[in-house]
Amino acid sequence: MLFLGIMRTLLAQASTAINTGLGTAGEKAGYAINLEITIIVANIIKVILGLTGMAFIVVLVYAGILYLTAGGKEDNTKKAKHLISSAVIGIIIIVAAYAIANFVFAALTGITGGTTAVT
Repeated sequence: MLFLGIMRTLLAQASTAINTGLGTAGEKAGYAINLEITIIVANIIKVILGLTGMAFIVVLVYAGILYLTAGGKEDNTKKAKHLISSAVIGIIIIVAAYAIANFVFAALTGITGGTTAVT
């Protein structure tokens, strides 16, 4: 039991030293370590919007290839046009979601005194 207690204390001290060292290195490299909840949520939203933007590009490219290779087949042309219109509507929704999220986070940080937005 005494051995486990000593090991636990040593591991806790080592973990604290590593975290302190990484924090210092990050600050010297120009990376601020700021773990406010608004920043974490803003970063999550930024990643989600980025992934959906990439999905838009993939769907748009697929629809374009499908349209180009339709060869006059009405079904393929119709499917490609539907995919293109759906992708454009999707990107409009993504841009609107970005604008709303940016506005909400700017308003929240204005109230709480923080300095973040979804950028």
